Amino acid sequence: MRKLLPVLLAVIGLALGGGVGLFLRPAAAPVDTAKAGEKSTAKTETSAKNTTPSAPDASGEFEYAKLNNQFVVPIVESGKVTAMVILSLSLQVTKGSSAEVYSMEPKLRDAFLQVLFDHANTGGFNGNFTEGNKLQVLRDALKETAIKVMGSLVSDVLISDIARQDS
Repeated sequence: MRKLLPVLLAVIGLALGGGVGLFLRPAAAPVDTAKAGEKSTAKTETSAKNTTPSAPDASGEFEYAKLNNQFVVPIVESGKVTAMVILSLSLQVTKGSSAEVYSMEPKLRDAFLQVLFDHANTGGFNGNFTEGNKLQVLRDALKETAIKVMGSLVSDVLISDIARQDS
């Protein structure tokens, strides 16, 4: 219990710090829609020549929905918690569907936690867990799960922060 208390306090501190950071972030600058429309039309005409039809381009076909709280995954060895992995995730979704993501966030979090626990139980967070192949396996599993929950609204899952704290 003595070893678990500092870890729990650190996790709570990180969660509270992240929440305060989100609350205090600066507001987005207002955009002059007349000028933005002219720029986006010119940009669309030039970018249409340089992009493939299947790849989203810079014209804003998608947006990012950052999940509000971090994910905390315990690493258990021999029946004891030996480390904690803390992740922040964002979803790349179709334009205008962020509100739907936030309304489904509890279901998404549940499904993502199951994927993260399975990844931890198979040793995915052991050793050099930030190695490209290990993270790609995790991203693919998270993306597959997000598509099962949200359907075609989700086009990618991004790991924006990841940290491991050994006890």
